[in-house]
Amino acid sequence: MSKPNHQELECALEKAKHMRETGEDPDFIAKSLLNCHYQFIYLEQVLHAAQHYINSGLGEREHTRLIQAIDKAREIDERSAKQGHQELGLS
Repeated sequence: MSKPNHQELECALEKAKHMRETGEDPDFIAKSLLNCHYQFIYLEQVLHAAQHYINSGLGEREHTRLIQAIDKAREIDERSAKQGHQELGLS
């Protein structure tokens, strides 16, 4: 499967937002796409921080930035999971 180009992704995200706003997401496809894209942004930052860390000769400052990026991605994932439970009244 090929990766969507920028225009295709933006179109899909706009459609997903519209589906969520209007409550027309019976199989949670729009919710899933929006959540995956949100998490992808933070995981992409982890990738960039890891590449920079490796290319820097494993510098301490770059290591700190990598750890911060990982922590932020974990925080976003945990927050996202908790919001899903709250919507269902499970917390």
